[in-house]
Amino acid sequence: MNLYQHFRKEEHHFIDQVLEWREFVKEQYCPKLTDFLDPREQQIVQLVIGNDEDVHISFFGGAPSVERKRALLYPPYFQPEEEDFSLTLFSIGYPSKFVSLEHRQVLGALMSLGLKRGKFGDILVKDDHIQFIVAKEIADYIRLHFEAVGRTKISLQEKPLTDMIAVEEQWKETTITVSSLRLDAVLSQAFGASRQNVQSLIENGLVKVNWKVVEQAHSECKEGDTLSARGLGRLKIIAIDGKTKKDRWRIQIGMQK
Repeated sequence: MNLYQHFRKEEHHFIDQVLEWREFVKEQYCPKLTDFLDPREQQIVQLVIGNDEDVHISFFGGAPSVERKRALLYPPYFQPEEEDFSLTLFSIGYPSKFVSLEHRQVLGALMSLGLKRGKFGDILVKDDHIQFIVAKEIADYIRLHFEAVGRTKISLQEKPLTDMIAVEEQWKETTITVSSLRLDAVLSQAFGASRQNVQSLIENGLVKVNWKVVEQAHSECKEGDTLSARGLGRLKIIAIDGKTKKDRWRIQIGMQK
């Protein structure tokens, strides 16, 4: 059976990487720690490794509620501990009485340091408290170079993982019907936005499918996909229930509250 036929073409490179990780663990008989993976990448790792008796997998990103997690692939003899995932939690100090900072601003400032997205875990924002998780191997670099978010000067304090902010996602489930499974059709119907507006967002790189930017409005949505559009919100496709009598697709979705 062709492994790749079950995945989108743009995911094939990542699958190759997972296969390399698996072979490394088998050949070296030692653990392999990855960078942070988004939920779709975590799913791919689980599907590719499957029930391999020689390679086990664990995921951890600091707490059960976080999205981005590091994967640890390891041989059967190994017993993983939290320390094996090499995580550092930072809390951001800033003048919250005078300035409001958002998730996207913090992410933009971190990315401007020239590090890969895979080195950062979740950015947690609750009221005026902001925390973020990084791979321990870049923690010293972050301490030295992360001094501002935009024009706002900040300070950093390392925290134990037990002090992580608890941010629980809530999803509202509903059913929609669409004329086709095209990305623009699903987003337009789900968010009550015009097809033209949605197509503009897609063309400008402001829409993601499974945490990856997609710039083709005609891309077909699949069961299990997570879609997000800047300024509109995020949804996941829970189930595609087939067609109605009027030849429209009935889709169960969860929309983030």
